[in-house]
Amino acid sequence: MNFLMDTANLDSIRYGVEYFPVIGVTTNPTLITREEVPDPAAHIAAIREIIGPDRQLHVQLTETEEEQMLAEAEAIVALTGKNTYLKVPVSPLGLRVTRALSEQGYGVTETAILSVGQAVLASRAGARYVAPYVSRLDNINGRGADVVAQIAEIFDTFDIGTEILAASFKTVQQIVDVGLAGGQNATVNPDLLRQLVSHPLTDSGIAGFAGDWKRQYGERTLLRFLKK
Repeated sequence: MNFLMDTANLDSIRYGVEYFPVIGVTTNPTLITREEVPDPAAHIAAIREIIGPDRQLHVQLTETEEEQMLAEAEAIVALTGKNTYLKVPVSPLGLRVTRALSEQGYGVTETAILSVGQAVLASRAGARYVAPYVSRLDNINGRGADVVAQIAEIFDTFDIGTEILAASFKTVQQIVDVGLAGGQNATVNPDLLRQLVSHPLTDSGIAGFAGDWKRQYGERTLLRFLKK
């Protein structure tokens, strides 16, 4: 299971790429507006500079007419270069734009997926990724992980190359459930990413190791002994 960071906060992105094995960053209009930046294009360019050329950057289109959406997509990739994926919300127009972009060789992430049917249509339109919203389904008495499992089963049955990029998480357990359901990728906000690596018993275990060593050897670490 691969992890991406779902944020547009530059400090969080710097921390994430330094400490976590993330393969990229996903943004959307809401995340960018939260940063209250005067120039969103410059902000997106700054994200690319931080993550480097080898990680993925997923940027959502904001235009709503086909011709302008295609022009916006071209401009985004010109700005951010390779490993850029254009996020297109699923709709009849979104499918049409996805097909056009994929035929031109662009990578597309079909986003706001909330049903299996939407995911299958997006895959057939040429999307490289489909992004099911897990927590939003859970919030309406659905089961986001079940939808991911059904998408994964259909993709596997028909040998569809589109990958799942699950999004919209509120808990660590939701991320685990999606992984067990066959979701290859998850985009996770910085707080949840930290929670994934945290556990109180891990913390107490680390403290125990350190305390036992210090009682026996004081401030002398193993490195000190090795370098005698």
